[in-house]
Amino acid sequence: MRSSSSSIRARLAALLAGAATVGALLSGVAHAADTPLRELGAAKGKVVGTAVTGSKLTGTYGDIAGAQFGSLTPGNAMKWGSVEPTQGSFNWAEADQIVAFAQAHNQQVRGHTLVWHSQNPGWLTNGTWTSAQLNTLLQNHINTEVGRYQGKIAAWDVVNEPFNEDGTYRSTLWYNGLGADYIANALTWARAADPAAKLYVNDYNVEGVNAKSTALYNLVKSLKERGVPIDGVGLQAHLILGQVPSTFQQNIQRFADLGVDVAITELDIRMTLPSDSAELAQQKADYKAVTAACVAVARCVNLTVWGFTDSDSWVESTFPGQGAATPYDANYAPKPAYYGIAEALGGTTTPPPTGVCTAAYSVGSQWNTGFTGNVTISCSGAALSSWKVTWTYGAGQQITQAWNAGCTQSGAAVTCVNASYNGSVPDGGSVSFGFNANWSGSNPVPTVTLG
Repeated sequence: MRSSSSSIRARLAALLAGAATVGALLSGVAHAADTPLRELGAAKGKVVGTAVTGSKLTGTYGDIAGAQFGSLTPGNAMKWGSVEPTQGSFNWAEADQIVAFAQAHNQQVRGHTLVWHSQNPGWLTNGTWTSAQLNTLLQNHINTEVGRYQGKIAAWDVVNEPFNEDGTYRSTLWYNGLGADYIANALTWARAADPAAKLYVNDYNVEGVNAKSTALYNLVKSLKERGVPIDGVGLQAHLILGQVPSTFQQNIQRFADLGVDVAITELDIRMTLPSDSAELAQQKADYKAVTAACVAVARCVNLTVWGFTDSDSWVESTFPGQGAATPYDANYAPKPAYYGIAEALGGTTTPPPTGVCTAAYSVGSQWNTGFTGNVTISCSGAALSSWKVTWTYGAGQQITQAWNAGCTQSGAAVTCVNASYNGSVPDGGSVSFGFNANWSGSNPVPTVTLG
């Protein structure tokens, strides 16, 4: 991934803690295909996966991650800055959690990532190292991490993003300190640490035939000729709406012809916000085209989306004004993009409903006696001229103040209606209101109804 996304994801997690899937107005909540994506993929010889955040692997998020996907990629939990924030002091908690979840759900794990120029710990990037010291640090890191998960990781993104757009090597701590052979050495050390794991080089903007993907092709060809262990290439596929490269399948095939596997490792397709029905239809077509390109090449073995829900995506915080990049919306309802993947894998899908508006409840800050809550009403393929949201508290919570809505509470039952200025929710738009409330003992998230 291109961004230093650990802080982005942490902020998203805090904002979205307690988000609830809610009822939809008009046409009802969309339902996924009867056959999960993981099973559709397996029937085509493909592993369909997703990147995940370990702390979210409960409730609806965990249910979808476990049921729909055959492999998991830790979004941040296995990066060097996460596992060894202080030299010699390790934190494996989230990585272990994801591996355990995958084992419990009969899923593979893609390890991500061992050698990268980004999201490294400060002690490493701020240090002054000789080439010999840097070489030892890198070898020890690979031995430690790959060795810890030996036999539990199906494939590793060993080296991530080594090239510039023109195909030259990226100026990084590793290239500058060790030369181009840091790649061959990293692969060799990873093979020694876990002989069974598949070893990949992973990069972005290499989906079509271009200078950067040709540099990656030439690297893989050279590594193979030298006998360096290399099993596959990862095409990240962080794409923009309507811009799937016309040479995608051709590019996959030329790597396959080198005798390596290909994985689409970080697929998302971002659009200008707010999204509308035309954009969502184009996104479905794009997801279908990418999946179909993988299906067409036998050695394209894995298709992984970089987060399956818009509530767990890096895009909006990294590309202001863009987002809605994943197959599920923030309320965990499958978008047309989901059906594009399913259809390309040969699935028979129930079309997503048209005219859907939803409401999502989330808890923001929380203290000993109170908390701040938020509700967002969003529409896709529909619009509202007014709205009403209701829920029933289960633990005695009591609203004390509300803004951007008129809220009343009778016992445990809460009703909130739009203010005079925000009743209108356009197709592809959203409005939010907030409130303060008291609580004591526990603060379970209620089920919210929009109607």
